[in-house]
Parts: sequence; C-alpha cells; structure tokens
Amino acid sequence: MSVEVPVIETDRLVLRAPRFEDLDPLCGFFADERSKYVGGPSERGEVWRMLLRSAGQWQLRGYGLWHITVRDSGEMIGHAGVLHHIEWPEPELAYGIFAAYEGKGYAHEAVEAARSAAARHFGLTRLISMIDPTNDRSRALALRLGAHYEGEDTLFGQTCHVYRHPEQREGV
Repeated sequence: MSVEVPVIETDRLVLRAPRFEDLDPLCGFFADERSKYVGGPSERGEVWRMLLRSAGQWQLRGYGLWHITVRDSGEMIGHAGVLHHIEWPEPELAYGIFAAYEGKGYAHEAVEAARSAAARHFGLTRLISMIDPTNDRSRALALRLGAHYEGEDTLFGQTCHVYRHPEQREGV
C-alpha cells in the first residue's frame, strides 16, 4: 500500500509527508503543556502512535497532515493539513506549530498553503477547524484566515468551537 503525498512549498516552508525521523521533534512538542489543545501532553509511546495514525490517515483517506519544515534548514516546526478521525463530523483543517516558532508568521503561511492544497489536490473546499474555546492563538489564526464561528460541538467529552473556512477553489 502506498500513497503519494504531495509536497507543498511556500517562500519559507516545505510541507511534506510524516517521516520516522519526526518522532523526536514531535516528542518535544507533545511534552509541552501547550500540546493540550491537540491531544497532549503525551509520552514517547503515545507520540509514536500519533505519528503512525498520521501516516495511516494518508494511506486510508488519501489526505492528512503535512509536517512543516523550514525550507533553509529542514527542521520540523509543526504540522498542518486535513484531519478526519471517525469521530469528527467532517474533515478538519488542523494545525500546530512548535512554541519556538510562534509569532513568526509560519503558522499562517503553512495553514494557508495546506488549505489551498486540500482544495487543489483532494477537492476539500469548505473545511472547518475545531478549536478549544481557551485556545486564543488558534482562534486568532482561524479568524485571520477568514474563518467564521459556526457553533459548538463536543469531541471526546470536551466542548470545541467550530470555525468554517472560506470556500476554496479546486484546481487553483
């Protein structure tokens, strides 16, 4: 079983498929308390299973999360793309940037590229983002990307706010 994960390039970033060598940077991210918004904090074994699920979603759904790297260094700094677990109401534009890279515009650049690529490559043109009500940075990014608040939902017993992103054109 093999799937071709498109490589997405921006001025400063490369969005690529998950790789085995991403485990250590992901462990650093998921050791931080801030990872609570995306399923953490988590121990190494659970992060390994998250990495497997991320790679597996590309195999089973044909789309998934890209791992974000800095073009000049190749250093992994986060993830962005389409997450669609079976508990989700629909595909989600999901993202997370490592703390050391916040405030530099990387998240905006990566998420905008991932959203556009989701429409172009997979026909996913009206994505949502499900955001913890206390995650001010994520909400601010969704709003800056043109998303609007659509209502509340519950995932795994937790309330989340649903933001709908503007429709993207396929093939652009």
